[in-house]
Amino acid sequence: MRSEAPALLPIFRSRAQADLLTLLLLHPERDYTVTEVASRLGVPLTTLHREAQRLVDADLLVGRTVGRSRLLRANTGHRAFGPLSQLLTVTFGPHTVVADEFAGLERVDLVLIYGSWARRYDGETGPMPQDLDVLVVGRPDRATVYEAAERAEQRLGFAVNPTIRSVQRWRDAGDALVEQVKSSPTVTVIDRDQPAERGEP
Repeated sequence: MRSEAPALLPIFRSRAQADLLTLLLLHPERDYTVTEVASRLGVPLTTLHREAQRLVDADLLVGRTVGRSRLLRANTGHRAFGPLSQLLTVTFGPHTVVADEFAGLERVDLVLIYGSWARRYDGETGPMPQDLDVLVVGRPDRATVYEAAERAEQRLGFAVNPTIRSVQRWRDAGDALVEQVKSSPTVTVIDRDQPAERGEP
């Protein structure tokens, strides 16, 4: 008896769809309205509706209507939920958003993610964190760092907490946070060859 081939999943058709999957599968505990997701991802509402419906039809997302709102949620019961969540974390996860939004910062030598999200990325089991800790090494303008963090936060849907340290404090012993970061898993987002200007932040 011939077995039926599994249906192909309609995933990674576009960056918008990948971002949609990343947002919902990495936050499976909550519902999002289609309008909210379109705003967060910066895509037209019609595009978001179309991509979301394909994923609902494939059973990767669960869609329901409440009043005039269309709500979307990850289908955690789908057999692909676990592997796909891990793949999205590695390929389209918060580190790519931070890289996009922090790339334009000047006088920055290093940007990395540390804390609970970095530990999950490193393979530690547990619920996905509800915020993101980012260390910026160099002498950037503080306002531009916080603006980049706000843009990343808007796209990710959870808090992005930036901390600034000078190159000197990053290299020297004695800073408790630096020592903690160096002794724990981190995800390097930006690593520039040109050293940032030294001095205290």
